[in-house]
Amino acid sequence: MPLKISRKKRFYLLVFICIASMLIIFFFSHMPYQEQDIKPFLRDKVDLTNVPLPSIQFEYDGQLVSSDADPYGFIEFLFRKAGHVIGYCLLSLLLFVTLMHTSLERRWVYVLSGALALLYALSDEWHQSFVPGRTGHWQDAIIIDGIGVLLGLLVGYLGTVLIKRKGTKGRFF
Repeated sequence: MPLKISRKKRFYLLVFICIASMLIIFFFSHMPYQEQDIKPFLRDKVDLTNVPLPSIQFEYDGQLVSSDADPYGFIEFLFRKAGHVIGYCLLSLLLFVTLMHTSLERRWVYVLSGALALLYALSDEWHQSFVPGRTGHWQDAIIIDGIGVLLGLLVGYLGTVLIKRKGTKGRFF
């Protein structure tokens, strides 16, 4: 027998979950780089000497990121940026689902959930500029985190389409 929770209680629960996800992002952003550096772990556990990585290199924040010169650093870079995309995808999706429990028009749900997630991303990058060994880049917030926000909104859109097809009036739960 499913647990019945009022729409208002669901909304407050979702607000709590959104705030908790923001606190998790803040926690990881507040960690100095040395505590998050996974290169020593990768070097210890993964042997890349015979692994043919594609030859990719580009400049990021004035430093060369290269799969040839530093494959472990390259993998860590990709891992860290993927973490940003996933984190902001989840945050924007949570904000979307939360705002779907309000009387806002659907288009404003998309706009507001995307804007709130991007504003949080910008504030998080600013916060990172005060953490030892970390840097804050507005480009990360707009491009990398923005990709996550767009993915979260796309998942939200697809979810509402699928739910409508099942006849639940576009509600997630």
